[in-house]
Amino acid sequence: MGKIYIIDVTNRDGVQTARLGLSKLEKTMINIYLNEMGVFQSEFGFPTTKHEAFYLEANEELAEMGVLKPIHLGGWIRATAGDVKTAFQLVPKLKHLNLSISTSEQMIQGKFQGRKTKDDILQTMVDAIEAARSLGAETIGVNAEDASRTELDFLVKFASEAKAHGADRFRYCDTLGYDNPFTIYETVKALAENVAIAIELHCHNDLGMAVANSIAGAKGAIDGGQDAYINTTVNGIGERAGNADLVATLLAVLKSKGSGDEYQLGRPIDLSKAWKIAKFGSYAFGVPLPINQPGVGENAFAHASGIHADGVLKDPHNYELYDYTELGRGEPDLVETGREICSGEYGGVSGFRHIMGKMEVSFADSDEAERILTLVRYANVAAQKPLVEDELLFIAKYPDIAKKLLTLRPLDMPEIGA
Repeated sequence: MGKIYIIDVTNRDGVQTARLGLSKLEKTMINIYLNEMGVFQSEFGFPTTKHEAFYLEANEELAEMGVLKPIHLGGWIRATAGDVKTAFQLVPKLKHLNLSISTSEQMIQGKFQGRKTKDDILQTMVDAIEAARSLGAETIGVNAEDASRTELDFLVKFASEAKAHGADRFRYCDTLGYDNPFTIYETVKALAENVAIAIELHCHNDLGMAVANSIAGAKGAIDGGQDAYINTTVNGIGERAGNADLVATLLAVLKSKGSGDEYQLGRPIDLSKAWKIAKFGSYAFGVPLPINQPGVGENAFAHASGIHADGVLKDPHNYELYDYTELGRGEPDLVETGREICSGEYGGVSGFRHIMGKMEVSFADSDEAERILTLVRYANVAAQKPLVEDELLFIAKYPDIAKKLLTLRPLDMPEIGA
């Protein structure tokens, strides 16, 4: 039987959300938390975008150092040979790529305005795969944007051509959340059977079915004899109504009826990291967790009805499918109500040493303290909010990496003073 793997796309699709965004340090922390959780791959950014380059390089260096291992770090680009070449010029250490191109008649006519034919789509995709392989890409996923509105025959042809030229996975994109669990199951099963390639499920939530469609599509891939890769985002943050929520998807795979038997994860997941990553995602994006968010919402384990309260006190399994401790919940949230010293863009070294001392971090001398404080100030400027403890610890432990994350000098401009 095939297995299910998680590819989180928060740092690509999530940050494309209108009115929202993450600093490069926050994106890095997301990658660290995903790695700790056991997620297979993070689609960590856009390697053709100049302001991403230092961040992507820094994260590849963290991978070489073993900090981001074993998670894969995958870049997303358009499926063109030109974009592939640019990606490797800006991020030479790039190892994993997802190449994306639209496939539906709607997109060919409405987006490309008829300038491309289906044959053009196929050739452009093939050229991109061959360019990626020639430049050293270790794994390649090929994305059919708007796959759910694309004829099955063309999807089979598209995925077959991708496989024949060296693609490792085919990404089925339900770009507008158009599918339902029944249609996506049948389509993905047919693709798996006819093409014999691992299939990614990339589902949006426009009709409220992103998680359900992701699970149904994964079952279709496995029933068709292939591995399934589900795309998720932290707290479901994504374009328009969002993507399949990471925690809800994992709960559905692990806890829903019959899922743990035939349909299993291919890599162990540490579900106890769920609460931590959901809270950080909420803070970093500035979007409160909905009160009814599966697993991590304020009411996920709250009981008011007398019958429910009585039942859950007698045996939690009466009204809870899983225990809150499985998600890393249970500790109280503490809020400082007295004197508080915060790290900020205008903070001084005395207050900073006090903050770091509370975390049992000391500095060799005042020069080292000033150096780390300067980085913290810049990180606060980028985030426009106080840094969390893990961010402060990261900067203190990896100052050179932090400096690269905070550097946004345009790449086509000379060094200052050169």
